[in-house]
Amino acid sequence: MIDDASRFDGDRARSKQNYEDGMARAFGSCHAALRPEGRLVVVFANKHPDAWETLVSALIRAGFVVAASWPIQTERGNRNRAIGSAALSSSVWIVCKKRASARPGWDSSVLEDMRANITGKLRDFWDAGIRAPDFVWAATGPALEAFSRYPVVKKANAPNQLMVVSEFLCEVRRMVVDFVVGRVITRDDGRDAATGLDDVTTYYLLHRHDFGMGEAPVGGCILYALSCNLSDSALVHRYDLLSQAGRGRADQPEEDDGAEDEEQTEGGGSKVKLKAWSRRRGRNLGLEAPGGRPPPLIDQVHRLMHLWRAGDQVKVDEYLDDRGLLRSALFNRILQALIELADGSDERSLLEALSNHAVARGGVGYHQKELLTS
Repeated sequence: MIDDASRFDGDRARSKQNYEDGMARAFGSCHAALRPEGRLVVVFANKHPDAWETLVSALIRAGFVVAASWPIQTERGNRNRAIGSAALSSSVWIVCKKRASARPGWDSSVLEDMRANITGKLRDFWDAGIRAPDFVWAATGPALEAFSRYPVVKKANAPNQLMVVSEFLCEVRRMVVDFVVGRVITRDDGRDAATGLDDVTTYYLLHRHDFGMGEAPVGGCILYALSCNLSDSALVHRYDLLSQAGRGRADQPEEDDGAEDEEQTEGGGSKVKLKAWSRRRGRNLGLEAPGGRPPPLIDQVHRLMHLWRAGDQVKVDEYLDDRGLLRSALFNRILQALIELADGSDERSLLEALSNHAVARGGVGYHQKELLTS
């Protein structure tokens, strides 16, 4: 079985439904053949969110609950299937058993159980060296133990509405990316370090940590974008943060008119890359977007870098004061994380100069640095 819209006159919804129905029938046959104490093991190596949604929906419809899961590095990155595709370098082995309960669950308790299930697993997977999209999907298996325990999950605050698989997976992905960003910011446990961080800066730190400033596979970037409630199209056009690899300076930002994002696209290529701070020169960089939306923290840092490079310390101080950045512990953490991630001496020296200047003006982190240098 494959999900191929060309078999349905280009109708992607019909193709997806047909594939999910077929998967459910296949797993239903497994369920019928399995003894009560038996186990079904599904090996999955796809990092596209839709593929996971289909797999999970089919398993639950067939009457299975996920009992355990393990990421195992079984895939060769240079095999034909992996080149330009959504294939993982690790396979996720999902162990299922027959569901004993037919009663529905409630979203609040399911999410609470999910967080309890994967908190320890995230640390284990991180310590084992699992990174990038593999890390996101490795954590998905343990999370499914809570969700798949029930045939349906009801919403406590929305009568007669159900939590669908896609909503649950969004919650899982966000918890995972917050964990990773917390580690990037603090270099240790990272608990609660990413609290209050905007989506665009979260994406930037994820991408920079895992892919650096070089070419990155668009599949992994789409996954991270979705995990941050964004699209790759918005990151290219609205936020001027990504460009197609190889396009160079021809990729110019579009004006942000406050309109809704266009349908998600993959930018027409299989590779993308972060734009260097020096190439992000939009006149609205670091200023409020239409509708009064606050600018992402990464935009504020990059605007400060431009001002500092221009030697305009007065404007630097005005911007720091107007934004209240000197009182922001999160701003100081982001500066330190970017200094650690910087791979060029020019970028690193600029960030260090800004950090030292903020500290000298009494910013958050002043007393800590004073103690370290005394």
